[in-house]
Amino acid sequence: MKPTQIKDIVKAVDAIDFTSTARLAEINSVEFDSRLITPGALFVPLKGATDGHSYIDKAIENGAVAALWSNDPSEAPADFPIIQVEDTLVAMQAFAKAYLSWIKPKVVGITGSSGKTTTKDMTAAALSAALKVHKTNGNYNNDIGLPKTILDMPEDTDVIVLEMGMSAAGEISFLSQLAEPDVAVITMVGENHIEFLGSRANIAKAKLEILDGLKEDGTFIYPGEEPLIVDQMPKDLPQSTLTIGLNEGQDIFAFDVMMDQFQATFYTNLSPELKMEIPLSGGYNVQNALYALGVAYSFGLSLEQVRPNLADFSITADRGSWERGILETQILNDTYNASPSAMKAVIRNFSAIASKGMSQKILVLGDMLELGTFSDDLHKEIATVIGLNTFKHIFLYGPRIRPLVDALIEKGIHPDLITYIESDKQALIEDIKAILQPEDKILVKASNGMGLIEVVEALKMPTPEEN
Repeated sequence: MKPTQIKDIVKAVDAIDFTSTARLAEINSVEFDSRLITPGALFVPLKGATDGHSYIDKAIENGAVAALWSNDPSEAPADFPIIQVEDTLVAMQAFAKAYLSWIKPKVVGITGSSGKTTTKDMTAAALSAALKVHKTNGNYNNDIGLPKTILDMPEDTDVIVLEMGMSAAGEISFLSQLAEPDVAVITMVGENHIEFLGSRANIAKAKLEILDGLKEDGTFIYPGEEPLIVDQMPKDLPQSTLTIGLNEGQDIFAFDVMMDQFQATFYTNLSPELKMEIPLSGGYNVQNALYALGVAYSFGLSLEQVRPNLADFSITADRGSWERGILETQILNDTYNASPSAMKAVIRNFSAIASKGMSQKILVLGDMLELGTFSDDLHKEIATVIGLNTFKHIFLYGPRIRPLVDALIEKGIHPDLITYIESDKQALIEDIKAILQPEDKILVKASNGMGLIEVVEALKMPTPEEN
């Protein structure tokens, strides 16, 4: 981040008190984890399962030069610059908003039930063809992670690409008003968090909160074939709009889409003669690429400029990456998250991948979380995209996915081809290993809370360092 004097932080967070003589001292980073503090950092002690204030000594030991503080001032360390505030998280958010105003980058905000992380990565890669870009790291997409991402932004940033996540109404509105995007993107409306929001219509309404902070001269990019967005968006929206889709009729659309296991190629109406390429398969990933191209287009970049970057971008871990498995198997690792819509899309694409020689396909699916009273029906619906003769074996893991077993049997899949394990992950791993043959392809997908990344790690080919 840009080195910032303590006196400017005090003003930005509207501090209750600051009496230290270190007003002109500079901080060069912000951390809420005392273990990550480096010399010159501002420590932000947050209150959660533990009280971050308890780790102030560790923060000082690691080189912190100041700290926000909301506990009793008498508990603060003596002779150390303490910025007294009512709430350290609120203060960090206020600092982030001020920091944005100092650096003045263009801001891209991206939300959606699925695809937002991949779209974020694609967008950052595309814009990097001509601009200095900073983006959300990992899953830093909430009321803590987003301001932290902003405060990590280098001084010379031209564009910051921010992922915005949610689990309840009002959260996207807050993030959008904090970041005030120049471009807002909604990737898709799925069933994530339907337990809390009650319907896909309410989920769409919550996603549309991204418009609450969109600048008046900004651009809204959204799926033009999603009626829940089209019907609920403001009719008198003052900002520019771009609709995205895989069919003609959208402002930006793809055609002549071709896919294999590892990549997709396509053309767009933006430059009909130019073949685009992404290192991912699946129509849903082509759609994500179109969002990235829409953002680039709104900033005046050409497809010729961004094409090489989009063809070689790096995807965030566990979001549909192929891993080399034991016995020369191949693992499609999509363990970070799962909604019914996303799971169906991935299974469809995985089913369509050609097998070579004696290789076969194996499904390993886990619970989709936060579906509430809809859980049984939505898990059952996954059977609609699982073909009768497509998979060598289907492994199902978790207490919520049990209804899918019955749905698959009712569909006509032989019970011997289905293994259901409620909670014994090691047994799941051993059962999968027992049927593996060289060059088999394995899809592993579930909500992150199910921990199926452990299954992927157990099936991966060890690296030379691990041997």
